[in-house]
Amino acid sequence: MAISKSKSEQLAKEEADFLSGLDKEILEREKISQDLTSIEKEIYRLEQQLKQAEEKREEQINYLWTTYELTPSEAKNYYRENLKNLPKEILRLKEEMKALGTVNIHALEEYKELSSRLEFMRKQYTDLLQAKEQLQGLIKELDTGMRKQFTLKFKEINETFNEVFKELFGGGQASLSLIDTDILDAGIEMMVQPPGKKLQNMMQLSGGERALTAISLLFAIQRLKPSPFCLLDEIEAALDDANISRFAQYLEELKDHIQFIVITHRKGTMVVADRLYGITMQEKGISSLVGVDLKGE
Repeated sequence: MAISKSKSEQLAKEEADFLSGLDKEILEREKISQDLTSIEKEIYRLEQQLKQAEEKREEQINYLWTTYELTPSEAKNYYRENLKNLPKEILRLKEEMKALGTVNIHALEEYKELSSRLEFMRKQYTDLLQAKEQLQGLIKELDTGMRKQFTLKFKEINETFNEVFKELFGGGQASLSLIDTDILDAGIEMMVQPPGKKLQNMMQLSGGERALTAISLLFAIQRLKPSPFCLLDEIEAALDDANISRFAQYLEELKDHIQFIVITHRKGTMVVADRLYGITMQEKGISSLVGVDLKGE
């Protein structure tokens, strides 16, 4: 009985020691498991940092190439070569910054204002260019129209001038010609040939012939485009009696379409008038108006 009790106690002690050792192993295993988890987390964190560092490195390499067209090795060599000049460069930049003077705290506001005004002026400039192009187009169109109209009317006046010249001179011929290639800036030369004379410039005629030639041109224009009324101030004063008669006869033909007011001292002109008005001075310093209705209306 004593031996059995002693073995029983020994087994109990061994069991207790075994359980105690088992508890220690479980705790140790739990500790190792916790350490392993911590290590795995640290490894994951380091892997993420490594990945970010590699991405940042790629960005820096791309930036170097895009901005400066340099590889990392070339940038490193450049840095080493220029490292000794860096203090001087820093000093130079500081001197330049100092030379700029004090900072204008309103610079941003002024820049915005000037930028806005610049944009406004650019828009105005664009509008002016468009307006200029439109005006140039309009001027070109008007210029073309004027040249066409002038050429047509000049031809009509030239033909009518020759007809009226023949009627007033009783024959001969007359013509108008341009003395420059640009019809809008050209001068006009008048060539005439009274009956029995050679063709010559108007300025080579006598005073009476020049006057009758000018009258021929005036009547030619009036026949093409009559005016409501026409005021003539002694334009026939230099004409002889024969030319006065032809002048008066032509005036008689045109008066159905044009109201003529003629200042004259020539009897031949007065004969074809419908009404005559004269100014007399019967007493010194006192003028009187005398009117005569030749048609009896």
